[in-house]
Amino acid sequence: MSDHEEFTLFVAARYPALLRTARLLVRSEHEAEDLVQESLARCVPAWSRIAGDPEAYVRTVMVRQNISRWRRTRRIAEHPTETVPDQGALDPDAAERDRLLRALAQLAPRQRACVVLRHVEDRSEREVALTLGCSVGAVKSQTHAGLARLRRLLADDDEAPTVTVEASRLVP
Repeated sequence: MSDHEEFTLFVAARYPALLRTARLLVRSEHEAEDLVQESLARCVPAWSRIAGDPEAYVRTVMVRQNISRWRRTRRIAEHPTETVPDQGALDPDAAERDRLLRALAQLAPRQRACVVLRHVEDRSEREVALTLGCSVGAVKSQTHAGLARLRRLLADDDEAPTVTVEASRLVP
Protein backbone atom coordinates (compact mmCIF):
# COMPACT_ATOMS: atom_id res chain seq x y z
CA MET A 1 0.00 0.00 0.00
CA SER A 2 1.37 3.42 -0.92
CA ASP A 3 1.97 6.25 1.55
CA HIS A 4 -0.83 8.22 -0.09
CA GLU A 5 -3.31 5.36 0.43
CA GLU A 6 -2.19 4.85 4.04
CA PHE A 7 -2.55 8.57 4.77
CA THR A 8 -6.01 8.67 3.17
CA LEU A 9 -7.17 5.66 5.21
CA PHE A 10 -5.75 7.16 8.41
CA VAL A 11 -7.51 10.50 7.85
CA ALA A 12 -10.81 8.77 7.01
CA ALA A 13 -10.65 6.65 10.16
CA ARG A 14 -9.24 9.13 12.71
CA TYR A 15 -10.45 12.57 11.56
CA PRO A 16 -13.46 12.70 13.95
CA ALA A 17 -11.28 11.82 16.97
CA LEU A 18 -8.62 14.35 15.98
CA LEU A 19 -11.31 17.00 15.49
CA ARG A 20 -12.76 16.24 18.95
CA THR A 21 -9.35 16.77 20.54
CA ALA A 22 -8.72 19.92 18.50
CA ARG A 23 -12.10 21.33 19.54
CA LEU A 24 -11.06 21.06 23.16
CA LEU A 25 -7.70 22.69 22.47
CA VAL A 26 -9.08 25.77 20.68
CA ARG A 27 -12.04 28.10 21.07
CA SER A 28 -14.22 27.40 18.03
CA GLU A 29 -15.24 24.67 15.65
CA HIS A 30 -13.65 26.53 12.73
CA GLU A 31 -10.32 26.91 14.53
CA ALA A 32 -10.44 23.21 15.40
CA GLU A 33 -10.96 22.23 11.76
CA ASP A 34 -8.13 24.55 10.72
CA LEU A 35 -5.84 23.09 13.38
CA VAL A 36 -6.49 19.51 12.25
CA GLN A 37 -6.02 20.43 8.58
CA GLU A 38 -2.78 22.34 9.24
CA SER A 39 -1.44 19.50 11.36
CA LEU A 40 -2.29 16.83 8.80
CA ALA A 41 -0.71 18.95 6.06
CA ARG A 42 2.48 19.16 8.11
CA CYS A 43 2.49 15.36 8.53
CA VAL A 44 2.25 14.53 4.82
CA PRO A 45 5.97 15.04 4.05
CA ALA A 46 6.97 12.90 7.03
CA TRP A 47 4.37 10.18 6.49
CA SER A 48 6.84 7.59 5.21
CA ARG A 49 8.96 8.05 8.36
CA ILE A 50 6.06 7.76 10.81
CA ALA A 51 6.25 4.21 12.04
CA GLY A 52 3.79 2.25 14.11
CA ASP A 53 1.50 4.83 15.65
CA PRO A 54 0.91 7.78 13.32
CA GLU A 55 -1.86 9.13 15.55
CA ALA A 56 0.59 9.96 18.34
CA TYR A 57 2.76 11.85 15.87
CA VAL A 58 -0.23 13.74 14.44
CA ARG A 59 -1.49 14.65 17.94
CA THR A 60 1.97 15.92 18.86
CA VAL A 61 2.02 18.08 15.75
CA MET A 62 -1.50 19.28 16.58
CA VAL A 63 -0.63 20.31 20.14
CA ARG A 64 2.60 22.03 19.10
CA GLN A 65 0.87 23.76 16.18
CA ASN A 66 -1.80 25.04 18.56
CA ILE A 67 0.82 26.44 20.95
CA SER A 68 2.58 28.15 18.04
CA ARG A 69 -0.72 29.63 16.82
CA TRP A 70 -1.52 30.84 20.33
CA ARG A 71 1.86 32.53 20.65
CA ARG A 72 1.38 34.31 17.32
CA THR A 73 -2.16 35.49 18.06
CA ARG A 74 -1.97 36.35 21.76
CA ARG A 75 -0.72 39.83 20.92
CA ILE A 76 -3.84 40.56 18.86
CA ALA A 77 -6.38 42.30 21.05
CA GLU A 78 -10.00 41.15 21.00
CA HIS A 79 -12.63 43.80 20.51
CA PRO A 80 -15.84 43.37 22.51
CA THR A 81 -19.15 44.13 20.81
CA GLU A 82 -22.15 46.05 22.13
CA THR A 83 -24.53 43.11 21.77
CA VAL A 84 -24.00 39.39 21.82
CA PRO A 85 -25.89 37.45 19.14
CA ASP A 86 -28.58 35.13 20.46
CA GLN A 87 -27.67 31.48 20.52
CA GLY A 88 -30.27 28.82 21.15
CA ALA A 89 -29.44 25.59 22.91
CA LEU A 90 -31.20 22.47 21.65
CA ASP A 91 -29.13 20.02 23.65
CA PRO A 92 -30.05 19.89 27.36
CA ASP A 93 -26.35 19.50 28.21
CA ALA A 94 -25.33 22.39 25.94
CA ALA A 95 -25.16 24.93 28.77
CA GLU A 96 -23.02 22.58 30.86
CA ARG A 97 -20.78 21.75 27.91
CA ASP A 98 -20.46 25.44 26.97
CA ARG A 99 -19.52 26.28 30.55
CA LEU A 100 -16.77 23.65 30.55
CA LEU A 101 -15.48 24.70 27.13
CA ARG A 102 -15.35 28.34 28.22
CA ALA A 103 -13.42 27.35 31.34
CA LEU A 104 -11.02 25.22 29.27
CA ALA A 105 -10.48 28.17 26.92
CA GLN A 106 -9.25 30.26 29.84
CA LEU A 107 -6.41 27.86 30.64
CA ALA A 108 -2.91 28.44 29.33
CA PRO A 109 -2.29 26.35 26.18
CA ARG A 110 0.08 23.89 27.86
CA GLN A 111 -2.27 23.41 30.82
CA ARG A 112 -5.21 22.94 28.46
CA ALA A 113 -3.24 20.42 26.40
CA CYS A 114 -2.28 18.45 29.52
CA VAL A 115 -5.83 18.41 30.90
CA VAL A 116 -7.37 17.45 27.55
CA LEU A 117 -4.82 14.74 26.76
CA ARG A 118 -4.86 13.28 30.28
CA HIS A 119 -8.56 13.45 31.18
CA VAL A 120 -10.44 13.59 27.89
CA GLU A 121 -8.17 11.52 25.66
CA ASP A 122 -7.24 9.31 28.65
CA ARG A 123 -3.53 9.33 27.79
CA SER A 124 -0.90 8.34 30.32
CA GLU A 125 1.42 10.93 31.83
CA ARG A 126 4.26 9.43 29.82
CA GLU A 127 2.32 9.66 26.54
CA VAL A 128 1.43 13.28 27.25
CA ALA A 129 5.05 14.07 28.09
CA LEU A 130 6.19 12.54 24.80
CA THR A 131 3.48 14.41 22.90
CA LEU A 132 4.37 17.76 24.45
CA GLY A 133 8.11 17.16 24.48
CA CYS A 134 8.50 17.71 28.22
CA SER A 135 9.10 15.70 31.39
CA VAL A 136 6.51 13.62 33.22
CA GLY A 137 6.93 15.98 36.17
CA ALA A 138 6.01 18.94 33.97
CA VAL A 139 2.89 17.09 32.82
CA LYS A 140 1.93 16.40 36.43
CA SER A 141 2.42 20.01 37.51
CA GLN A 142 0.68 21.47 34.44
CA THR A 143 -2.25 19.06 34.84
CA HIS A 144 -2.52 19.85 38.55
CA ALA A 145 -2.41 23.60 37.92
CA GLY A 146 -4.90 23.31 35.06
CA LEU A 147 -7.38 21.28 37.10
CA ALA A 148 -7.05 23.65 40.05
CA ARG A 149 -7.76 26.62 37.76
CA LEU A 150 -10.74 24.82 36.21
CA ARG A 151 -12.15 24.16 39.68
CA ARG A 152 -11.78 27.85 40.58
CA LEU A 153 -13.31 29.00 37.29
CA LEU A 154 -16.25 26.64 37.60
CA ALA A 155 -16.77 27.49 41.28
CA ASP A 156 -16.77 31.22 40.45
CA ASP A 157 -19.47 30.65 37.85
CA ASP A 158 -22.89 31.48 39.31
CA GLU A 159 -24.79 29.10 37.04
CA ALA A 160 -24.02 25.97 39.06
CA PRO A 161 -21.46 25.35 41.81
CA THR A 162 -20.57 21.79 40.76
CA VAL A 163 -20.35 20.07 37.42
CA THR A 164 -19.95 16.42 36.59
CA VAL A 165 -19.74 15.72 32.87
CA GLU A 166 -18.34 12.72 31.06
CA ALA A 167 -15.49 13.59 28.73
CA SER A 168 -17.44 12.18 25.77
CA ARG A 169 -20.15 14.80 26.34
CA LEU A 170 -17.75 17.74 26.08
CA VAL A 171 -17.87 17.67 22.30
CA PRO A 172 -21.12 16.89 20.46
